[in-house]
Amino acid sequence: MAATTVPRRSMTRSERHNQILGLLFISPWLIGFLFLAVIPLLASIYYSMTNYDFIREAQFIGLTNYRRLFTIDPDFWKVMYNTFYYVLIGVPIGAGMAFLIANLLNSDVKGRVIYRSIIYIPSIVPAVCTAMVWLFLLNTQYGAINGTLKSLEWPTIPFLSNPDMSKPSLIIIYIWTQGAAVVIFLAAIQDVPRSLYEAATVDGANAWHKFWNVTVPLTTPVILFNLIMGFITAFQEFTLPWLLTSGGPMKSTEFYVVNLYRNAFVQLSMGKASAMAWILFLIIIVFSLVLFATSARWVYYGGEK
Repeated sequence: MAATTVPRRSMTRSERHNQILGLLFISPWLIGFLFLAVIPLLASIYYSMTNYDFIREAQFIGLTNYRRLFTIDPDFWKVMYNTFYYVLIGVPIGAGMAFLIANLLNSDVKGRVIYRSIIYIPSIVPAVCTAMVWLFLLNTQYGAINGTLKSLEWPTIPFLSNPDMSKPSLIIIYIWTQGAAVVIFLAAIQDVPRSLYEAATVDGANAWHKFWNVTVPLTTPVILFNLIMGFITAFQEFTLPWLLTSGGPMKSTEFYVVNLYRNAFVQLSMGKASAMAWILFLIIIVFSLVLFATSARWVYYGGEK
């Protein structure tokens, strides 16, 4: 049978009026998206291939900024090491701790609503306040922790002034702020069907078997989500290391975005900073794609067979 084509119906005057009215309603968002997202994005691509310092006119130099970063920049590989150290250690440990805490908060204990609130509070506190609190706790001279150690006549711990301890200290703070991940994990755990736990109990499974064979597999999609979000945010970590250490000591906490900010707004190397931003974008894309590509081996979706 020959296929019949249906002529495209033109819009009526009323439909065209409604379409124009709808576009007018969303025009503030469209204008903001255009001028605050699309244009800066395209401009950063151009500036990443120029020598630009806010003062003189941008000079096109091609891929020289990228080549210099990978070959002759004295800080680039140190910054990459610091960032990957922070991300590859902090994100898995943070996600794991959040998952374990969510399981504990899902148990039938007295006052668990209060505990849930306490765990969630650090994730909604502004980063500046978090930095000030931890600076008070970890400072070698007047910090609460070292003050307690001094009162016990124990040696003080240089949390933020020792290059070997600065990154682990920031990782501890990162883990402390995982309240949002705990809430997401808690919702996923509560969504696991109770009938599966009851069936496991009938089969003689203990608490560990139910956790490992029921809870973990059915929450792997949420684990994947939290890992991806954790990697994206950790790669862009700026506020806490900048306020607590300003990249020190000895550039041990000079993370990628801290160095990007320093190049852009301290040294006024906007072309180099734009190139760094696009390298970071590609790194995040690669990590996300790797997680998605490997997720088929360990992520279980209930509807799959």
